Amino acid sequence: MPHARKFVSVAAVSGLLLMSGCSDPKTGDATSAAPTAPTSARLPANGAPAVTNPILNTTQAESDPCSTVATAQIEELGGKVEKTEVDDGTFGKSCGWIFEAGPSSVTAGLLPGNKEGLSSLYAKHAQGGLSTFKPIDSIEGYPGVIYDNGGEGKGRCVLAVGVRDDLTYTVTPLLATGNPMLSDPCGLATKVAAAAIKKLKGA
Repeated sequence: MPHARKFVSVAAVSGLLLMSGCSDPKTGDATSAAPTAPTSARLPANGAPAVTNPILNTTQAESDPCSTVATAQIEELGGKVEKTEVDDGTFGKSCGWIFEAGPSSVTAGLLPGNKEGLSSLYAKHAQGGLSTFKPIDSIEGYPGVIYDNGGEGKGRCVLAVGVRDDLTYTVTPLLATGNPMLSDPCGLATKVAAAAIKKLKGA
């Protein structure tokens, strides 16, 4: 399949980075979880911004990630879409829009399996575990972070937007020559996230 190498699920990218934060930063040993307050009571944490207008109704988007942003909207941003694919990852389902001019794609979805939201990325950054960490004040009124851990490259961006203190919507473009947004993958990610948030707020 010619586009396979350019389709990476959001859950796979985010899970790789976040799961690596489960070890002690000094020893590298796995740490056991101590009793804590419920997640909602202790978030945000680690310096992450609070989500002041949380989106509560996300059930449809979690179960059907391709319904959150219309294919026509994706095509307006990145060109003709050949097909869509749904990946059912550990942290949540993501939708992949595979462009005809490729191999290029953009994947996006909510990550309900990560109960720490943006706070997990701020913690990872504090541990020195991210090679890219760029907070964004507002995408349609919601805070975000552009991040990565050694996977940076032309046409690639990973963006997480906090839709609740305990939930993020993550977008990952992987673009190749011929895609109109090749030089600005984070711009594409931001526009996809903005469209998703508008849809989620109206759900």
